Amino acid sequence: MRECERDGASGRKFGDGRVLVLGLGNSLLADDGVGVQAIRQLREQPAEATLELIDGGTMNFSLLQYLEDAAAMIVIDAANFHARPGTVRVFEGDEMDRIVAGSRHNSVHEAGLGDLMAMARLKDCLPERRALITVQPQRIDWGEALSEPVARALPGICERARLLAERWAA
Repeated sequence: MRECERDGASGRKFGDGRVLVLGLGNSLLADDGVGVQAIRQLREQPAEATLELIDGGTMNFSLLQYLEDAAAMIVIDAANFHARPGTVRVFEGDEMDRIVAGSRHNSVHEAGLGDLMAMARLKDCLPERRALITVQPQRIDWGEALSEPVARALPGICERARLLAERWAA
């Protein structure tokens, strides 16, 4: 694995300003695939910020290499927060860390994401700017199509990711 680049005086990460957008989920399980669908949609739309769009699927530790090189990170996933289906929530920085590290997982991918973030933290490569964009699923069951409420939320999820990346790049 590559080591993180460091600024010798401050020890802080520096890079080319790329924002990693990591879409998580299983595209064969309806709303669970919203992160993957978001990456597909983001690939079709121009953005002001430099985005590295990664289909993270159902998570594995080979994704660490992308965190190592990222100036910032946005994760998109379906998560159960007992809200109305299609409700979108955004958690930034420490708030994201608390959600991901919480003992009761709202998303099937949080355990893996928490471990991935812990590995990046141990290597001192966890992007300082990070956010989790979640949507309340209606249905996690066999099927490739998103439910109607989650499909309606998808453009807004992508717009939030773009705006967040642009704000960080400014």
